[in-house]
Amino acid sequence: MKKEILDIISRNSRYSTEDLAAMTGADKETVEREIKEMEDDKIICGYPALINWDNTSHERVTALIEVNVTPQRDMGFNKVAERIYKFEEVESVYLMSGAFDLTVIISGRTLREVAQFVGEKLAPIEDVTGTATHFILRKYKEKHLIFPVQEVQEERFVLE
Repeated sequence: MKKEILDIISRNSRYSTEDLAAMTGADKETVEREIKEMEDDKIICGYPALINWDNTSHERVTALIEVNVTPQRDMGFNKVAERIYKFEEVESVYLMSGAFDLTVIISGRTLREVAQFVGEKLAPIEDVTGTATHFILRKYKEKHLIFPVQEVQEERFVLE
């Protein structure tokens, strides 16, 4: 039952408990109890909206930053990750396997704002040994939702 509820709300968290009950075949009270339990157990940590900022008038740049760090004794990567995720600009932090240690996803109004964050806040952290910043140019799909691609009309000139 819990996994079924999680699968449904991971794609759309706006379903009412009545909707979830109908979709799972359970009664409303059971669904409410299961959700409350999962919230208390920190399985469900929030209900954020997924916004396509390209369809708004607000300028926004998103960057994925590869971060190499020196893990701290008895704390591993946790302490460094905590220092990083406390910054307001940071949307997500992931511990990675492979060529780098952490992935940090941030948003800012401009490329310069993101660059300033990396240069003035992230890179100077004592245990950060290197960064590589990648700017997201276009989102096609996120959290199971497809972002409609708006076709750009190109003007073509014919040479005579």
